[in-house]
Amino acid sequence: MPTRRTGFVSHELYMWHNTGNYAGIMPYGNPVQPYEHAENPETKRRFRNLVEVSGMLRHLSLIEPREASEEEILRFHTREHLERVKMLSAGIGGDAGPFTPMGRGSYEIAMLSAGGVLAALEAIMAGQIDNAYALVRPPGHHAVADMGMGFCIFGNAAIAGFHALARYGLQRIALVDWDVHHGNGTQSAFWSDPRALTISVHQDNCFPPDSGHVHERGEGAGEGFCINVPLPPGSGTGAYEAAWDRIVLPALRAYRPQLIILPSGFDAGAYDPLGRMQMHSGGYRALTRRMVAVAEELCSGRLLLCHEGGYHAPTVPFYGLTVLEELSGIPSGVQDPFEPIMAGLGGQDLQAHQSAAIDRAMPDFARLAAGQGGN
Repeated sequence: MPTRRTGFVSHELYMWHNTGNYAGIMPYGNPVQPYEHAENPETKRRFRNLVEVSGMLRHLSLIEPREASEEEILRFHTREHLERVKMLSAGIGGDAGPFTPMGRGSYEIAMLSAGGVLAALEAIMAGQIDNAYALVRPPGHHAVADMGMGFCIFGNAAIAGFHALARYGLQRIALVDWDVHHGNGTQSAFWSDPRALTISVHQDNCFPPDSGHVHERGEGAGEGFCINVPLPPGSGTGAYEAAWDRIVLPALRAYRPQLIILPSGFDAGAYDPLGRMQMHSGGYRALTRRMVAVAEELCSGRLLLCHEGGYHAPTVPFYGLTVLEELSGIPSGVQDPFEPIMAGLGGQDLQAHQSAAIDRAMPDFARLAAGQGGN
C-alpha cells in the first residue's frame, strides 16, 4: 500500500467544551438522574490517545488549529447566531439551539473547532499534505445558518466548503457524510448551490426527525446536487458498501469535484447509543479505502475528514485509528478487539430491503455530469 502525507488536527481545548450535566441527551431533573451528556469529551480524547499509544501519531503531519474569523463563520451563519453564541459563552452558557447545550468559553472553542478544519483545508490546498483528519469538537454538520442543532454550534464542514470556494476559487466541491444522522446543516448550506454536491448516507428518520429523505434534492440551480441515502435501521457493512459502490462513487465520478470534504461520524457503529446500525472497523476501512482511491482519481487526493458524532467510548477510537491507517497507508499493528464480535452480528450482508432503499435513492447521474457546477 503506498504511503501518503496525512495531516492530523487535535487540541486539548476541544475537550474543554462543556455540554453540562445531562442524562444522555436529556437534561437532568426529576425523575432523570444526573449523568453525562452524550456529546462529552471521552470518545474524542480516547481516539486521540489511541493514535498516540499505537505509534500512529509519529507518522502524521500535525496541524496546529487556528481560530476561525467572524468573516469565515458568516459565510454560512447569521450574525444573530454568532452573537448569541458569543453572549452565552461570556455568561454561564445555555442552549445554542435544539439539543445543543454549551458552557462558558464554548464560543472560543467552537471558533477553534471550525478553524481547525480550515487549517487542515489550507494545508491540503498548499500541497503540504495529501489528506487530513480534523479531530475537532464541538461537531458541526447539524448546525444551520441561524442556530445550532444536535450538539453542533457552527457548521464546520460547510464553513470549510465556503472557504474552499471563496479563497481558492474552486468550482466544484463534494461533501460526503457517513454519520448515522442526516447531515441537514451541510445540506442546507448548499441547497441552491451547484458548486457543491452534498451526499448524506444515514439511518432513515433517526435525527433530525423527518429529515434526509430521498426527495430532498436541492432547489433552483442546486436541484439534483443534493443526494440523500436513508438506510434502514440495522444496516451493516454490506449495505454501506453497496451505497458507496452504487451511489456515492458514481455520483462523485459524474460530478468530478476538485475537493472532497467528509463529515466523519462514527455513530453508525454497532454499539452506539444514538444509532441502530451495525458498522465496525472493517466497514470504515472499506469506505475509507474507496474514498482515498476516488479522491486520488478525481482531485489529486484532496480529501478532508472532519470529526462529527460517535458516542460509544470503547469502540470509536478503533474506528478512527482504522480510518487514519487507510488515509496514510501506514498500518499501526493494533487490532480492534471488537471487530470480530461486530462482524459476526446477524444481518451484516446486504439485505433485499436495504438494496431496495439504495435503489430508491439513485440520483440523476446525467445531471451531475452535465457540468452545471462549473468547468
